[in-house]
Amino acid sequence: MEDMEVDLQTVVQVHSREGDVIVVSESDSSTEEEDPPIQTTGTSDRLGLSYVGNGQRALVSNAEIFTRNGLGTTEVLQSLIRTVAEMRNTFDQNLRNTSQPEPQTEPVQSSSHTATTLTTTTTSDVSVPAQVSEVTESVAQPQAQPEQPKQDNEPVSESVQQSAPAVNPAAQGGGDEEEGETCSICFEPWTTAGNHRLAALRCGHLFGHECIKRWLVEGNKCPQCNKKAKRDHIIFLYARRLKALDNTESVQLKKSLENEQRLRRLGEVEAAHCRLQLQTVRDENTRLRKDIEELRRLRAQVAFSSSQGAALSLSQRQESSSGGHYVFSKAVLVSQAGGCRVLSHCERLGCLLASQPSPQAAFIPGYGVKKISTVNLKPSQYIPIHSKQIRGLAFSQQHDSLLLSAALDNTIKLTSLMANTVVQTYNTGKPVWSCCWCHDNNNYIYAGLSNGSVLVYDTRDTSTFVQELAPLRSSCPVVSLSYIPGAASSSFPCGGLIAGTLEGGCFWEHKEGHVYMPHILPLESGNCTDIQVEPDSRHCLITYRPGRSNPALRCVLMELNRSPESDNGQPPVCSCSPVQTFTAGSSCKLLTKNAVFKSPAGEGSTLVCAGDESTNSTMVWNAGTGALLQKFPADLPVLDICPFEVNQSSYLASLTEKMLKIYKWE
Repeated sequence: MEDMEVDLQTVVQVHSREGDVIVVSESDSSTEEEDPPIQTTGTSDRLGLSYVGNGQRALVSNAEIFTRNGLGTTEVLQSLIRTVAEMRNTFDQNLRNTSQPEPQTEPVQSSSHTATTLTTTTTSDVSVPAQVSEVTESVAQPQAQPEQPKQDNEPVSESVQQSAPAVNPAAQGGGDEEEGETCSICFEPWTTAGNHRLAALRCGHLFGHECIKRWLVEGNKCPQCNKKAKRDHIIFLYARRLKALDNTESVQLKKSLENEQRLRRLGEVEAAHCRLQLQTVRDENTRLRKDIEELRRLRAQVAFSSSQGAALSLSQRQESSSGGHYVFSKAVLVSQAGGCRVLSHCERLGCLLASQPSPQAAFIPGYGVKKISTVNLKPSQYIPIHSKQIRGLAFSQQHDSLLLSAALDNTIKLTSLMANTVVQTYNTGKPVWSCCWCHDNNNYIYAGLSNGSVLVYDTRDTSTFVQELAPLRSSCPVVSLSYIPGAASSSFPCGGLIAGTLEGGCFWEHKEGHVYMPHILPLESGNCTDIQVEPDSRHCLITYRPGRSNPALRCVLMELNRSPESDNGQPPVCSCSPVQTFTAGSSCKLLTKNAVFKSPAGEGSTLVCAGDESTNSTMVWNAGTGALLQKFPADLPVLDICPFEVNQSSYLASLTEKMLKIYKWE
């Protein structure tokens, strides 16, 4: 053992810290001062030998050293252990002496291949040469650099200082990086396998599996957040390296942005709501201004009519006051742009229908009807029907809410007011001026055309008309159609269709099936504008426009009669005779539709109502005496008049191009 120590003259440097490599160097006494000391490299607990001589580096086989000295593996290790303490003191003294090196031209680069790793074993059966050869092959490491010759004047301290950072690279990491890689219970790094593998609780905190498992045996809360936890809540995480990005500020900024966007949307909605309210207030203001102007005109007209009413005779006033009179109830704006033409009443639905052009012609062009409730006298909705102006409206007495309409677009249509939809369309080929239902058989409808003919349609046949009643005189438009149902006990028992044209009128007696017998009525030629029928009393109201012989508007009430059957077999003749004549103003440019109906006062009296264009008013007469009962002013010429009843109360409606005025009988 002593010969080995003298012969080797070995210098051993040992670092007792974990991760250092023991390097054994052998040199001659003559070269000890010339060669620089050998630095330690490596990160594993191994024993390495390095030989330096004559300024050149070479790996020395440990097997040769062992053979030359005749020592076994156990003896060599015991010798090395004894020399460790002695040579460590010598190395530390040299390191202190060379702590301040002189300037040099090129630093000494540490190389991991200057050390030879020696794998030690306590097994005596393993041969030393084979063990050393295996260690020699593993000398090359991934970070190894090519060998460079050293300068003779390189100081030892420079090599040692450069190699110092590579001794323990784990110490360079900051505390922040280690914080996310260690278990918060034992403060040891967690692993990807084994007992201390990475695990987590439901709350999201991470621990080593064995640590958190033992923790939950004694308690039932998370070590970090104190939330309740059980051993069943432990789950494994499969990650080689876990690193969480601190995005707290980003999340807070995102929440702030979402909050600002939400507040902005709320502000936009509130602004839109305010704009809508402002527009509604403006529209209401405009409507109220127009109502005020209308009331001012009405007040002026009432003052004018009151002055004219003073001229009525005392007897007429007494008659009017004794039987009752109409009182103005309400004015309803139907169309702001005008264009209203005809009026009709549906008793089953409790509404009035006024024809008008579409209020939104840009989106829904054409013409239709507007519903006005007879309960609260307010307009409800608009129903589009035709593409051109509507000239006639009629309701069926049996089919609920089924409206028949005629228009100048060469069609008649059936519209369901329950669904507000057109259910049937008939193409007539000519503009249609009037229409009505057959009250003896509601399957038949009539359409008066512009050429004077009347087409008969069967609602069960949707293809075409079933019969055409050709004109007997000139081809003038059929401006009015009225059907009189048959009555067995009346003086005029036959039923049929009365068609009025500008040249006169004709009564088409309905025999059986599709058989119609024409009867020309003795009317004035060329001035007839409208024919209306009161079916119970069998009276007809015929309106004549002013002419050369009669410069005023005349409404003639006629009674229908039928001649008795003759002995020679000729059929009876249906005709009419005048009963009463009512005169109005001297102007009649429009085809105004008038009305004849039973008086609300009862006692079998009849009222006649007509519009006067010269004074823009509605006039009411007593058909029995011919006396003018009332005169209602209007802002525009009256175009249609319709009496109706609601809840045992009688009303009278007059229609102009824009307004609908309602009067109640009291």
